Amino acid sequence: MRALLVTNPAATTTTAKVREVLVRALSTDLKVEVAETTHRGHARELGRQAAVDGVDVVVTLGGDGTVNETVDGMLADGPGAHVPALAVVPGGSTNVFSRALGRSRDPVEATAEILDSLRAGRTRRVSLGTASALVDAGTDIDWGAGWTPPRWFVFSAGLGFDAEVIRQVEEQRARGRRSSGRLYVRAGTRAFLLGHDRRHPSMTLRVPGEQPLERLFLCLVSNVNPWTYLGDRPIVPSPEAGFEDDLAVFAMGRLGPLAMLRHLRTTMSDRPDVRGRGVHRLHDLAELEITSTRPLEWQLDGDHLGPATGLRLRSVPAALEVVV
Repeated sequence: MRALLVTNPAATTTTAKVREVLVRALSTDLKVEVAETTHRGHARELGRQAAVDGVDVVVTLGGDGTVNETVDGMLADGPGAHVPALAVVPGGSTNVFSRALGRSRDPVEATAEILDSLRAGRTRRVSLGTASALVDAGTDIDWGAGWTPPRWFVFSAGLGFDAEVIRQVEEQRARGRRSSGRLYVRAGTRAFLLGHDRRHPSMTLRVPGEQPLERLFLCLVSNVNPWTYLGDRPIVPSPEAGFEDDLAVFAMGRLGPLAMLRHLRTTMSDRPDVRGRGVHRLHDLAELEITSTRPLEWQLDGDHLGPATGLRLRSVPAALEVVV
């Protein structure tokens, strides 16, 4: 089998030594080509070329952002028989998609698991999502004004609070800070207490056939369960989410710090069933739209993508074959 290993040298836990060990292991069963990303969007280019070249399996070594870009490239022309299978080796700080697939958190052990699965032919098709954002021209990522072309995501999308937290973390990482749970907690606390979203909710959620939900400050869209992790602890706002289902949404209106803390603790508990005034949980949604009366940050799979005033999201069942 022909394989492309897409590796991100800037990922949190990826090192040259780990990469060399993985290449040697993969080469025992696969004809491996190694491609190291050098700039933002490079993994997308590599994923698309792998599909064009007829590669059998694409292996990613990096964080969730590397997975996102690679998948977005692989599916640039849509799902189909020409799309390679995807195998994921964890190399970032959180690795939500890899952990959702049940992969070991140790990259060497994960590689051994992948090889065992390839020998046994263990793959499955998973649902994914696409998102288009309503943006102005001249933003950090120059999409051009209007709705952006649909972009694939594998486990989460968001507009507003969660994306603002990611933006602050990325700024800290650009200054040399290492990604960690503590860094996310600090950014989340700052965004909640000092930001405008909680006190002046600006978002509206629209689902076909349902009444709009207005004055939301938080709107998390999930394709898998959990939504993310804080260290070893999963955060589960949408227990109903899963690879076999359509998208799930967890939304909240205006609320105070004590209520927010209580809900957060529930999402991290053994029984993550958040309910209460101003809490909205919807699941198995084929499509939805989130709009805001003012620009807010947006994110896909933990990758900050700039300001927008709207997101249109769709579920695509059985979109990608993954090695399990």
